[in-house]
Amino acid sequence: MALRDVRGGGAGERSGRKPLDAAAGARRTPFPWREVMGTAFGLLRLSPAAFWAMTPLEFNAALEALGLARGQAPGRTELYRLMRLFPDNQEKWDGG
Repeated sequence: MALRDVRGGGAGERSGRKPLDAAAGARRTPFPWREVMGTAFGLLRLSPAAFWAMTPLEFNAALEALGLARGQAPGRTELYRLMRLFPDNQEKWDGG
């Protein structure tokens, strides 16, 4: 398996597509570290070592056990249904 350089010159540049907004310097919302760490240390009562050793999937599973996890992203069918109901423009979206 060949390694590739992930620092720049990604597929977006080679394909002629525009880069993602975040990659193009769009303003991003900072990650809510204070809230996440507050939940981990205060609510879940994790030690710092346990928190920093967790993967995001493990952290989410711990939140799910308490009924605090966010719902999953909508699937393709649900996304298309929402796009038809709430199109970006006033014309009905046909899915294509």
